Amino acid sequence: MADSKRRIVIIGPTWPYRGGISHHTTMLSRFLQKENEVVLISYKRQYPAWLYPGETDKDSSKSYLEGNNVEYIIDSINPLTWIKAAKRIIGINPDEIIIQWWVVFWVPAYWSIIQLVKRKCRAPITFICHNVVEHESNKIKYLLSKCLFRCGSKFVVHADSEKDKLQKMLGDCEIIKSFMPSFGDLKFQEIGIMQARRAIGLSDDDKVLLFFGFIRQYKGLAVILEALPEILGSHPETKLLIVGEFWDDKKPYMAIIQQLGIAGNVIIIDKYVPNEDIGQYFAASDLVVQPYLSATGSAICQLAYGFGKPVVATRVGSLDEVIEPGINGQLVEPGNSRELAQAVIKSLDKDTLKQLHENAAHTKDKFSWENYVKNF
Repeated sequence: MADSKRRIVIIGPTWPYRGGISHHTTMLSRFLQKENEVVLISYKRQYPAWLYPGETDKDSSKSYLEGNNVEYIIDSINPLTWIKAAKRIIGINPDEIIIQWWVVFWVPAYWSIIQLVKRKCRAPITFICHNVVEHESNKIKYLLSKCLFRCGSKFVVHADSEKDKLQKMLGDCEIIKSFMPSFGDLKFQEIGIMQARRAIGLSDDDKVLLFFGFIRQYKGLAVILEALPEILGSHPETKLLIVGEFWDDKKPYMAIIQQLGIAGNVIIIDKYVPNEDIGQYFAASDLVVQPYLSATGSAICQLAYGFGKPVVATRVGSLDEVIEPGINGQLVEPGNSRELAQAVIKSLDKDTLKQLHENAAHTKDKFSWENYVKNF
């Protein structure tokens, strides 16, 4: 590698693995490569099949986001590959090591790699913490995460709440709080709103709310379902479009739909959406709803702004740091279906919705990858 540039090793998922963190790793690598020598060390195997809650952890997209200078070395359950990864990092002799962090499952592999590398290499280690502690955490997971973080030199988080968690865990340490960058480099299919709606079975006159992403309890799908009858009282043409693979039991949600009598106003697309189809669902929507009960950063919010769609969300994680109420969306308290309904009703007003759309389209420029990588 050229000595005139900084040598950086990134450890994390990239294509063919799916999901927001995989996309984040790939784009981070791409932008850092503009001024640095970067090697992205990724996984031969991310999770054992029995452990992954979805259908597969592989990306089925035809238009996928592929990384550059990627070496697939790490098998999550094979310690011999951890040794191999450590030797490779030592051979690179990087100026910095950046590790993607989101779940305690990776503690054994990452801790082992770091301990081996530190014997020969003095490179500082930066953790990008998508979750300081995962959503379904406990005391053991907390302590394991803390043990691993003791190896870090610097931390990047995407919300003030995550910064607070890390400071309570570690005390005095270097923490960079940054926004979650946009996902504009994903290859979305350009599609008009009418074409998108017809493909899904929506009419031109429908008011469409989009709930997008993996269905997990902390994302609060039940809250928007409970809010829908009140929304329909003011906007009877409203449709709730739920798009994403269910990682929770689907039956309780279906029971709520039947109990409230809103089945005719709910469309469920229970699957992982490949990159080339994402644009269809955002194009068809008027508002994106994120009634999360808890959160850190949100790639969905940035996706929405990339498509010029305003967001109605809760005051959790970084959502209240990127959503400006009345400008590019609305904010409500988590778990409050009545307040959520009123915010949606207000946003669906014709003149209000037009203004929200115009402002949302300009919001994405604030969250560029160029500005993100400048932070560290």
